Amino acid sequence: MPLLAQKIELRPTPEQADYLNRACGARRHCYNQLLAHFSQEGVKWSKAAAYEYYMRVLRVEFPWYAEVSSRVTRNAIDDLDRAFKNFFRRVKAKAKKPGYPVFKKKDVNDSFAMREPSKFDVEGRTLRIEKLSTRIDMRQKLRFTGKTKQATISKKAGKYYISILAVTEDYNPHAPDKESVGVDFGIKSLAVLSTGEVLPENQSLKKNLRVLKRRQRNLSRKVKGSRRRAIAKLKVAKLHQRIGNQRQATLHELSDKLTREFKVITIEDLTVSGMVKNHHLARAVSDAGFAALRRQIEYKAELRGVKVVIADKWFPSSKMCHACGQVHDMPLSKREMACDCGSTVDRDLNAALNLNQYGLDALKPDLKRASESCKTVSLLAA
Repeated sequence: MPLLAQKIELRPTPEQADYLNRACGARRHCYNQLLAHFSQEGVKWSKAAAYEYYMRVLRVEFPWYAEVSSRVTRNAIDDLDRAFKNFFRRVKAKAKKPGYPVFKKKDVNDSFAMREPSKFDVEGRTLRIEKLSTRIDMRQKLRFTGKTKQATISKKAGKYYISILAVTEDYNPHAPDKESVGVDFGIKSLAVLSTGEVLPENQSLKKNLRVLKRRQRNLSRKVKGSRRRAIAKLKVAKLHQRIGNQRQATLHELSDKLTREFKVITIEDLTVSGMVKNHHLARAVSDAGFAALRRQIEYKAELRGVKVVIADKWFPSSKMCHACGQVHDMPLSKREMACDCGSTVDRDLNAALNLNQYGLDALKPDLKRASESCKTVSLLAA
């Protein structure tokens, strides 16, 4: 059974919002105290040592931890353990920037997790949390039923959200009926399909850029620590959130369309970190969200039984003529592929056609094995 998560906005009362703020603060404080202790020279990290330090020192020194559910601060140990494991993994892989765990900041990705189903429950459009006497209203009901595994409550731009993870069978896969498609991601257009369909770029950041600049300039003029600066900071955060929501909606619509309609999807292995080094394209590349789009396509394809083929990053999808296979010199300024064979086609559509063929060629061994196994089964049945 698949694990599905749904994110829902909460509508807390002032008293409930105060509890959520204190829970976020307790988790952040516990995380930072543990990180400070285990960053000292000669103190080695281990989850067991962290739990012992948490019980013997932190809960004694900071009794206000008990004002919220004990799992709020206890789960901070798991979060820091995951951060250290990722750091050690990157060190082992000899990464240039292994990314040592950093301290949490107030009002920056504030959240806390309830990973024990007994500590929370959802009933209709209300949420119960341990040590909170009243139920919190939710903006909508859960769209699926099943056994809840964990809940993560976060605060962003002055609003509260809950992400509920559950094991469910309610997911409707909507099996696709079309065979295959090649998808060329771009800046001019978000994506061009081998079917000839062009999906426009995400304009959310571009449309709001002037307003964003004005609000950021207004924020920079405010005195640090003042009430007016806090108001200006919240306005900037709300605009960033709206832009992010618009971007996510665009990516979800595209990934849902592809995995709903096609049985085989072939995309490029884009090196986003290299693309953003071009200062002329960095903002557009970041706003397009190629990495997030790939992640969404892959997990939705797995749920729907769709095959995703990732073309090698050195595959000359834009430089090779889809009709005859001849490779041409194609600078970014050249928007049309005109081949000696007589084929003339848009640069992005040509790349999408090449990607579609790449995916079909890559799956030929699998299709051949599947065909042979079907023949064997039919012979045995006869």
